[in-house]
Amino acid sequence: MIPPFVAAAIQMSSGAEKSANLEQAESLIAEAAQQGAKLVVLPELFPFLGKVTELRKNAETMDGGTLERMRQLAIKHQLVLCAGSIAIEASNDPNKVVNRSLVFGPHGQTLSTYDKIHCFDIRLPDVTVMESEHVRAGSQLSVSATPLGHVGQAICYDLRFPEVFRHLTEDGMQICVLPAAFTDKTGQAHWEILARARAIENQIYVIAANQCGLYADSIQCYGNSMIIDPWGEVLARGSSREPGIILAEIDLAKLRRIRSELPALTHRRLA
Repeated sequence: MIPPFVAAAIQMSSGAEKSANLEQAESLIAEAAQQGAKLVVLPELFPFLGKVTELRKNAETMDGGTLERMRQLAIKHQLVLCAGSIAIEASNDPNKVVNRSLVFGPHGQTLSTYDKIHCFDIRLPDVTVMESEHVRAGSQLSVSATPLGHVGQAICYDLRFPEVFRHLTEDGMQICVLPAAFTDKTGQAHWEILARARAIENQIYVIAANQCGLYADSIQCYGNSMIIDPWGEVLARGSSREPGIILAEIDLAKLRRIRSELPALTHRRLA
């Protein structure tokens, strides 16, 4: 039995200066660990959040400095650390990257990797982003057995696709880590309701770590990072504009109790 533990969603205001972003991430991880966090989640593209056209130029490899730095932080602070997501050079495609999330264990082991499946392609009146022109979409879901439970991975725009979360739950997910750079416009309308819906539908904890700053000179992120329990209650929430640490207790006994008392997952009649 895994006893209750503290989880942290790290809210950042990443920009185009990688060194400043990494210093911010390292400082917030250390502070979260000092406050008792055992599971820490960074936001999407935390080392570089600039223009999508510049992702390839700022991409790294799997043995690059950023991921090694995150691995060492997991060891130093004895964490299960979701290293948000990072642009990784796409094999066999010199023009694209993969938007990859990694989970490290407290011994520095790579527990899982996940490449964002749903690229953010939208054309709203005041926001246009065509991620698929620069990012190669992933195709494989990921649930890993960690010292703190079964952790599933999703990234930002995946939140709009409930089938992702249902498949992850069928694969044993108890906690979903969700790094994001959800925009202010779409966030005001849909961020909370979608995150709570995914938690309720699948009776899981959702740790949604969002960006909160301005990137690509014009796109404002929504912030409001959240930790949500399997009943859909928002246990903790960040601000809309300030970086910070969002802490809440994860209790897998509570999850099991909710699934037992309201066994909706076993009542499904359609696949």
